[in-house]
Amino acid sequence: MSKDTQGFNRLLHLRRKLTSYVFVGLAVVATAIAIIALLLIMRSLLVNGLGGINAHLFTMSQPAPGMEGGLLNAIVGSLVMCSLAMVLSLVVGILAGTWLAEYGEGSRLAATVRFLNDVLLSAPSILVGLFVYQLMVRPFHGFSALAGSAALALLATPVVTRTTEDIMRLQSAALREAGMALGADKGKVIRAIIWRSSKSGLVTGGLLGFARISGETAPLLFTSLGNPFLSFKLTQPMSALPTTIFQFAMSAYDDWVKLAWAGALLIAVAVLSINTLGRALIRGSKHS
Repeated sequence: MSKDTQGFNRLLHLRRKLTSYVFVGLAVVATAIAIIALLLIMRSLLVNGLGGINAHLFTMSQPAPGMEGGLLNAIVGSLVMCSLAMVLSLVVGILAGTWLAEYGEGSRLAATVRFLNDVLLSAPSILVGLFVYQLMVRPFHGFSALAGSAALALLATPVVTRTTEDIMRLQSAALREAGMALGADKGKVIRAIIWRSSKSGLVTGGLLGFARISGETAPLLFTSLGNPFLSFKLTQPMSALPTTIFQFAMSAYDDWVKLAWAGALLIAVAVLSINTLGRALIRGSKHS
């Protein structure tokens, strides 16, 4: 090998190393910026929200300005609407993800459904709220918790569908072959074997979907609107933490602003905990 060729190779190797170092450096800087931003947000929530965490927050409903109260009606409303939304999204999402993974391989319809599901994953939540408003609020001339749950379900379903499809594709083909070798049809194999082995992944999809909708405000402003009182009527307006935080944070009353910070801290801790649990379950299912 000539000296010119050796010199060219050294120069090429140096260029590749330099490019690698620059790329890694940029990735580290971007990661550091994201972590610092997250820490600053959490610091702001802790500094402003911890003072509002007390027993009244969980035992008393929304107060009038200057009065003592809490966020019981908003917490219960969020749990009711999110729970109903997750029931709807789990049924639709698990069945849709199962069809995509097990029955739709290579078909144009499956590719179309998968594309539309990916579009819904990134759809602005305010558009979903407007859609449900036109479908379930305006025709009945009234806001309701059912409409809010439907809007949240539309946001959670794509997450559950994608997670279900991905986790079912990770299951070994030997499981399907073993079930069919025993004489079970494909549906029986899916229900008795594949779903059971995918249990942790399906739970993860539900957790991630719940984390996705637990802090949504825009769709609830168009659907459930809000309610200053504790209510369990699904056909009537119902309060939720995100809408209450929005209302209180925009007010001129210090006690309402303090409750808004406390509610924001509750949502942040809940979302972080659910996401952490979901990621841990995904990692565990992949290793198993």
